[in-house]
Amino acid sequence: MHVSTLDWSIVIVYFAVVAAVGFYFTQRAGRDESEFFVSGRNLPWWLAGVSMVATTFATDTPNLVAGLVREHGVAGNWAWWAFLLTGMVTVFFYAKLWRRSGVLTDISFYELRYDGKPAAFLRGFRSIYLGLVFNVIIMANVTLAAVKISNLLLGLSPYVTVTICCVVTALYSGASGLWGVVATDFLLFIVSMTGAIGAAYYALQLPQVNGLSGLLSHDAVRGAMHIFPDFNNWDEVVPLLIIPFAVQWWSVWYPGAEPGGGGYVAQRMLAAKNERHAFLSTFFFNLAHYAVRPWPWIIVALASIVVFPNAADIKAAFPYADPSLVQEDMAYPAMLTFLPSGMLGLVVASLAAAYMSTISTHLNWGASYLVEDFYKRFVRSDAPAGHYVSVGRVITGVLMVLACLMSFALESALQSFNILLQIGAGTGLIYLLRWFWWRVNAWSEITGMVVSFVIAIDFQIFFPLMGWTQPPDWQQMVIGVAVTTASWLFVTMITRPAKKETLQNFYNLIRPYAWGWRGAVDVSQAEGEGGFTASLACVVLGCLGIYSALFCVGYLIYGNTGLAAGLALVCAVSMVGVFKILPRIQFLD
Repeated sequence: MHVSTLDWSIVIVYFAVVAAVGFYFTQRAGRDESEFFVSGRNLPWWLAGVSMVATTFATDTPNLVAGLVREHGVAGNWAWWAFLLTGMVTVFFYAKLWRRSGVLTDISFYELRYDGKPAAFLRGFRSIYLGLVFNVIIMANVTLAAVKISNLLLGLSPYVTVTICCVVTALYSGASGLWGVVATDFLLFIVSMTGAIGAAYYALQLPQVNGLSGLLSHDAVRGAMHIFPDFNNWDEVVPLLIIPFAVQWWSVWYPGAEPGGGGYVAQRMLAAKNERHAFLSTFFFNLAHYAVRPWPWIIVALASIVVFPNAADIKAAFPYADPSLVQEDMAYPAMLTFLPSGMLGLVVASLAAAYMSTISTHLNWGASYLVEDFYKRFVRSDAPAGHYVSVGRVITGVLMVLACLMSFALESALQSFNILLQIGAGTGLIYLLRWFWWRVNAWSEITGMVVSFVIAIDFQIFFPLMGWTQPPDWQQMVIGVAVTTASWLFVTMITRPAKKETLQNFYNLIRPYAWGWRGAVDVSQAEGEGGFTASLACVVLGCLGIYSALFCVGYLIYGNTGLAAGLALVCAVSMVGVFKILPRIQFLD
């Protein structure tokens, strides 16, 4: 690749602007933990929502989409599109509850909902498990994508890329806290979307592709264009559609799509001004995440099938690339090498924006767990506020180093996606029910976490060591969900629930529906049961509206304007319905 002076100038200007915006908030973030980790609980919905969208626009996301499209066609995206159900349930049932809880992190929730040593253990262990182990795997996956992109586009070695990523991102994230993260996310999202659209436009201009009509009429592409899998082929329908909708969306914990909300999504809801802002931010996030962003990535992925029919063609075209990095997901950065001067710099800047947005969020989120839920809770609870901010900044740097080292052990975005799904398989139902069923206790969560992890290790490590054939990914998930769910339900029924005082205090604060709490606490402060019906109706209409918008764009690109117009009408009617019903959902502020 020849990277021109113009390209480098664009990248340098981008880094300078982001650094300036980020460091502007250094003093404000250093006041106390609330400012550093939840922006003083003063985020407006639009800024919190854009920040969620920017965070999920990671460098590995277009690579993941490219791998899915090349291996399974456009229908392969149902592996993550199905998580919209999770998102809508979070929007209409859980967003207001998270903001109502008033906790600093979603891990702090454990000692609000449960009691005793099991709750304390769960809080401490989960802070390490998610904040350190799980978080490092996620950041390593994102860093792996950055390594692949820079290796193809810029010819940089993995070690150089990792060093740059480590130093730049850790410095500005550690200095500015969540204020700097969300402020730069707004800029990063604009740059990232501009770069993604530009990449799609220039992919269509390639002579091999011959424009949009040439792409859609190409023999190799026609079979990959279907939005839904072939219903005559159950080997496709089961893993791509049935399992995601029947099992995956409610049972699997996955960053950004946690059943009931969690992680950095919960962090943004907790940082919102009030319950309504928490709801609006999460709704906007799901709309933009599923309906606005996917198609530029899909167009590039389809074009890559024409230019690089398989991974061997990518290896042949880029002999200088590290052979261990070249998988199907490498097709996305390979397509970017055709960009003209200037646009290449913008796209590189957009991918750097995507990387920094995701990593900075995960660094701040992970540090919030390790500081608030481990260090402050179990190591030193009486230090001044500035001390915890300083510890958070040190932990930020440590997490970044560990993630960069871990990136050398991974191979592809799809591999990491499947590993993360398997590790969280079976735990999702706990996170949905713990707000609405008094019987769920700390042992329920401990059991679900341990069993799902052990099953994932068995499939990913023990099976290969023993020379056994691994079941397909979807079968591993179903087995994991079944065994994990049965295990935690059994443990729930043979262990004692939280003390009545703890349950009553939680109920009075959260005010969930009465049906899951009767007989355990005084339910006189229950939210009206009509709110449940209204929320459920909004979930259905929200999913219908966003899926209609997603497919409307797709069929418009495919040239089917009649179907696109019909879907646009369905989208409009669904969204009107949501906001007509919305006043029946109870907000306490």
